[in-house]
Amino acid sequence: MYILECADGSYYTGSTNNMELRLAQHQAGEGANHTKKHLPVKLVYFEEYARIDQAFYREKQVQGWNRKKKEALINGMPQKLHDLAECMNETHYKNYSNGGFGSAQPPQPPRSLSEVEGSEVEGSEVEGSEAEGSEVEGSTTHKQAEGR
Repeated sequence: MYILECADGSYYTGSTNNMELRLAQHQAGEGANHTKKHLPVKLVYFEEYARIDQAFYREKQVQGWNRKKKEALINGMPQKLHDLAECMNETHYKNYSNGGFGSAQPPQPPRSLSEVEGSEVEGSEVEGSEAEGSEVEGSTTHKQAEGR
């Protein structure tokens, strides 16, 4: 699995079983459409795997990451990956002062007694569950590319 930095500053993530050949293909404009349009490219990070299916799995994982998370990986700061993976959306449960977690709806402002009188109970709250991320296990070698 490898990450290239393109001339426009964007990142391209791929996998191969022959890094030297694949890098030469990218530089010659014979690689992916993205790298063809943003030459030249520079190898900034790579990981070696014993099996190509493991490299492909990792490629797909890293492709889903945001720029800051990829840069933490490229710059050798794995301790930042967990923090950068946390949801920062305004609807995230940590952004609600009264919790918000466990409710499918954002918290509503309190209603006055006159609004509540005569109204029926609306719905019920459903407990949510937190999904845990997975990590790739196995024999890997992580390396920063030279010049970074």
